[in-house]
Formats: sequence, C-alpha cells, structure tokens
Amino acid sequence: MPGSASGLLRQPRLLIGIALAAIVGLSWLHLADIARDMAAMDPNMSMPPMGARDLVLLLAMWCVMMAGMMLPSAAPMILTFAAINQRRRQRGQPYVPTALFTAGYLAAWGGFSIAATLAHWGLERLALLAPMAMKTTSPLLAGGLLVAAGLYQLTPLKQVCLDHCRSPLDFLVNRWRDGPGGALRMGWSHGLYCLGCCWILMALLFVVGAMDLLWVAGFTTLVLVEKLMPAGLWIARASGVALVAWGLWMASSGSS
Repeated sequence: MPGSASGLLRQPRLLIGIALAAIVGLSWLHLADIARDMAAMDPNMSMPPMGARDLVLLLAMWCVMMAGMMLPSAAPMILTFAAINQRRRQRGQPYVPTALFTAGYLAAWGGFSIAATLAHWGLERLALLAPMAMKTTSPLLAGGLLVAAGLYQLTPLKQVCLDHCRSPLDFLVNRWRDGPGGALRMGWSHGLYCLGCCWILMALLFVVGAMDLLWVAGFTTLVLVEKLMPAGLWIARASGVALVAWGLWMASSGSS
C-alpha cells in the first residue's frame, strides 16, 4: 500500500493537481483574511487618497483573486498540457515544465488585474466606489455594467472564446509550440481566450463588491459551470438574459 501511494504521488498530473489546489486554497484564505480585516474597519471612516503602496497592494489583491477564481476552470487545460508533456517525455521528445504554461495563463489575467486596479483607483477618485465594500455607489453605473455583461454573454465572441476553453485537447493540438517560450505563448494564448470569455463577469465584482466572498464564489461557480458542464453555453446565455434583466431593474430603480 505505501508503495502504491508513493507511485501515485510520482505521477506528474497528480502533483500538478495538488499544486493547483494548494494555490487556489491559499488564494481564498488570503482573500478571506483581507475581507475579515475590511469588515472590522469602520465603514464611515474617511480614507486618504491611494498612494503608490496602496496601488501595489490593490494590484496584488486582484492578482490573488484572479488566481483563486480562474485556476479551477483552467485546471482541465493545464492537466491536459501536463499529460501531453508526460507522453513526450516518455518518448524522449522535448518537454517543458507545466509551470511555464500556467505562468503564461496567469500573466494574461495579470493584465486584467492591472486594468481592474486602475479602474478601482479611477472610480474611487470620482467618488463612484465605496472603498470598504469595493463596490460602485452608482445604481446607473451598476445597471449599465450588468446590462453590458448580459449582452456580452450572448455575443459570438463569447461563444468562440468559450468553445476554446471547453476543448483543451483541440486547443493544445492545434497550437502546440515546443520549448519554454512555446509553453509560455500557449499559456498566454489560452489566458487571452479565457479573458475574452470571462472578463466582463469579473468586472461585475465592482457591482456586487470585490470583498463579498459569497458573490466571488458565485461567479467562480458560474465560470466553472460554463466551461465544464455539457450545457455550459446555454447556461452562459441564460445567465446573460438574467443579467440584462437585473441591470435594467437596477438602472430604473436608481433613476427613479
């Protein structure tokens, strides 16, 4: 029994799966720690303008959040890459660490994190964002974002990006590149498709509150269902209709 257990642990995909689970788990623990600290602060306390250090910490928070939210749905692609690499290694062909592919993927979401940090900073300066809750104070802006997100869920671009995310083997076979640079480019390319699929859902964190971990978990689940369930495309479309309805209701209630 101990021998078989150690044999399982030597399997690259199992180790990679454990590593991904650890990264996701640590990311969520870090977010929970931040949320707890924010909840303990006085919501009426005046906040000074964000400085360079605050922006760096905010960027780190967004990067950790994107890792925790997106890596679960990217796991099938990453594990498929690891399986192909394992077979190439067994055949004596060139192979690279799966970490490079994952780094390329996370780099794409790092770009989104930079954009989210700048948006956060700009909205706060315009007094359109509650600093503690990290959510917009404008019902019209919230409603507009919800409607935009719902409509995007129904677009052909969403479907194309989602199709690539739902077909790991096809993606890797058609875009395989040898070497470390090739692994980074493949990870980056997959990250861009994933970004095209989910970016506006992540932007909705400005509507529901980036520190409301129940909503964060809800969007994480929606992304997982879209990418992994057989009816994922139809679920994406149904969620789009629901988001449009929610956004119209919010915008109308804010203007009345």
